[in-house]
Amino acid sequence: MKKLFPLLLLLLTFNPIISQRPGGGRENGQTSIKITGTVLDQETGEPLEYATLVLQDAQNPQKITGGITDMDGKFSVETTPGKYNIRIEYISYKSYTLPNQTLSESKDLGTVRLALDVAQLEGVEVVGEKTTVEVRLDKKIYNIGKDLTNSGATITDALNNVPSVDVDVEGAISLRGNENVRILINGKPSALAGFGSTDALTQLPADAIEKVEVITSPSARYDAEGTAGILNIVLKKEKTLGFNGSVNTTIGYPVNSGISANVNLRTDKFNIFNTTGYSYRDAPGNAFYDNTYTSGTYDRLIEDREYNRLRKGFNTNLGLEYFLTETSSITGSVFYRTSDSEDETENTNKRYVDSALNSETFRTEDENEDDENYQFSLNYVNNLNEDGQKLTVDLQYSKGDQNKISIIEENNTMPDESLIALEKVYETEIEDEYLVQADYVLPMGDAQFEAGYRGTFEKDATDYRLDSLNQDTGLFDINKDLTNMFTYTENVNALYTQYGNKFGKFSFLLGLRLENTQLKGELDSEYDSSELEEQFGVDVDLNFDKNYLGLFPTVNFIFELADNENISLGYNRRINRPRGRYVNPFPSRSSRTNIFQGNPDLDPAYSNAFDVGYLKRWDKLTFTSSIYYQRETNSFQSVQEETGQTTTDGIEIIRTIPINLSTNDRIGAEAGMLYNPTKWLRLNSSFNFFRFSTEGDFNGVDYGATNTSWFARFSSKVSLPAKIDWQTNAFYRGPSQTAQTEYKGILSLNLAFSKDILNDNGTLSMNISDLLNSRKRKSYTETEFFTSDSEFQWRQRQITLGFVYRFNQPKERNRGNNRGPAEDMEEEIEG
Repeated sequence: MKKLFPLLLLLLTFNPIISQRPGGGRENGQTSIKITGTVLDQETGEPLEYATLVLQDAQNPQKITGGITDMDGKFSVETTPGKYNIRIEYISYKSYTLPNQTLSESKDLGTVRLALDVAQLEGVEVVGEKTTVEVRLDKKIYNIGKDLTNSGATITDALNNVPSVDVDVEGAISLRGNENVRILINGKPSALAGFGSTDALTQLPADAIEKVEVITSPSARYDAEGTAGILNIVLKKEKTLGFNGSVNTTIGYPVNSGISANVNLRTDKFNIFNTTGYSYRDAPGNAFYDNTYTSGTYDRLIEDREYNRLRKGFNTNLGLEYFLTETSSITGSVFYRTSDSEDETENTNKRYVDSALNSETFRTEDENEDDENYQFSLNYVNNLNEDGQKLTVDLQYSKGDQNKISIIEENNTMPDESLIALEKVYETEIEDEYLVQADYVLPMGDAQFEAGYRGTFEKDATDYRLDSLNQDTGLFDINKDLTNMFTYTENVNALYTQYGNKFGKFSFLLGLRLENTQLKGELDSEYDSSELEEQFGVDVDLNFDKNYLGLFPTVNFIFELADNENISLGYNRRINRPRGRYVNPFPSRSSRTNIFQGNPDLDPAYSNAFDVGYLKRWDKLTFTSSIYYQRETNSFQSVQEETGQTTTDGIEIIRTIPINLSTNDRIGAEAGMLYNPTKWLRLNSSFNFFRFSTEGDFNGVDYGATNTSWFARFSSKVSLPAKIDWQTNAFYRGPSQTAQTEYKGILSLNLAFSKDILNDNGTLSMNISDLLNSRKRKSYTETEFFTSDSEFQWRQRQITLGFVYRFNQPKERNRGNNRGPAEDMEEEIEG
């Protein structure tokens, strides 16, 4: 309660300030009147939150009052009768003015639609094209569906084109170089995002996305998970009346085919929307490892791997929004996804003793995985009154079933052709998640107060079994050292409150979130738990029940230096909770020589982050930048160490385990520039530099390290004759290192072409991903007991042809879908 007192004091402090401002209530005995209305985007019809209503006394221009709009674009401001100059403002939009208005009674200004101010573009045609970047107090919004290179791509591919975001060769998503990023779908955790894994995002089409919100300084409205921040993926839901939609088909080489449809039927009473898609993809890859060992039978091992990954997936999302009254609605939706994956890995091994080739082996790993996920969601919205009071309630249930069977067979090819080992891995994972959320919004004059509750309750049960062939009996024996059943439970209950206001050119949003986290682990195995505890070197509780209570404040400021220039400041505290795999103490075998073992003693990590931003816009050039600093305690890091065990043929077995380091300090800077020299050419670039240092040790080994790295993007869009567009995207990630591994830089280049046909209702496209076939991770790892020089390519160069047909959609909307992310950085600063 002592920590909550400053927030209550803050709110009490602002109340008298608001009441004393001109127009805040009765003044000098005069009766107050109320000015109401709604502010919308002229092109899209979407509400403009934090737009400003300015009431300037016509007799005394120094006397100004006003207010801001809420999430629905509504405002309600009290003032005294008199003559006013009325102005509604929103940065990057043309102002709406009503000079010399005599107000003697309450007045509803109705719906005010603001248009983008595009004078600086020197006549560039932007009819129907929505701003592709919106900068708000706590986030940036990118309309990535307008990127040509997303044709035939997945959500993961699309995210890799978003500034500040990086997707590595294995699909791991990071924000400003930090992989602990929270993925949300429509503002909530979702089965679409795979319960914390990003694998599901590689199977969903990019054209299902309307926009992506990059939230590096999240407000208290969002849960505190994710020390790097939040990526909120917002899916399409048409707002135009009538029946409309689009169909997208793709075919590519290597095999990359799919078909998806987005359809919508909207009336004055209801809105039905559906997205359905099927994909069939093959993603060949390869890897090369040159390992040396200080112990074991062999002193060198060279591995040459070939991967073939076949993915067949079906997904559908069906929803109905029903308008109960003019001010309330209820939305129900059902999401279903099923996928069938067949992965085959061929591994040729050359083994050396004293630099001489001793033997060769050939190993195959065949993995079949079936996934089935479904989700039920219910959302209730009630605009309680015309003043902007609003209540929303969300209920959601998600379930995922994953069944995986792997067969690992290894044979000698030199000096003989004998069987070395044959193993079968059976893994079943069942995930259940419940979500309950309620949010309340209360306008307070020209300010806004919010409060809410969110509860998420997750349970993850993993059944893992390893069978090994006994060559003496010809039968499979269960490996009791690795076979286990592990159930992981994560329950989070949270309360939050936040307050926002604007005074002149100064805007702020203050919030506080209280979260209680319960982490439970239950282990069922015949293996002696005392031996597991000995492996960790410390006493650990394999069946644990932990509780963590924490306060998470957020502070966001924006100061407008001019209409086209501003600075911002953000602070937030975040948490990184370990997932089930990271705390499961039983090793899972990724190969016969490498195992991954969770750490049940792993605790959540906490971070404090600061961000200072600057934006400046000229006629043809837009510049955005920020400097950020983050200090994380108990940060996670996976380390490799020897197990003291060898395979039956004498190869040292290496263990990978996540640990809590003491600290992780990260400092960085990013900048983005957009240059529009002519109507037919748009250039966009961004650069992100970061440096982090870690401290900590485990089992007597110091894992402290300092790493400096960077990544950069460049994109060009050229409009050619005959309605042909040409886009080039280039990306480079600089070298980096951890305590044990050094990574070389990676360059990738994508090309895309598109042409509108069929009276602009259809679009043909061609996309070449990784044109130079250079998207490969090259690394060198060195420890006291082994070294590894490796090269890994997750997916080879790919060529995709696509065709999109849109029906009953206005031509202007169709043209607007052909632009790339961050191409029009006509930033909106919500104030």
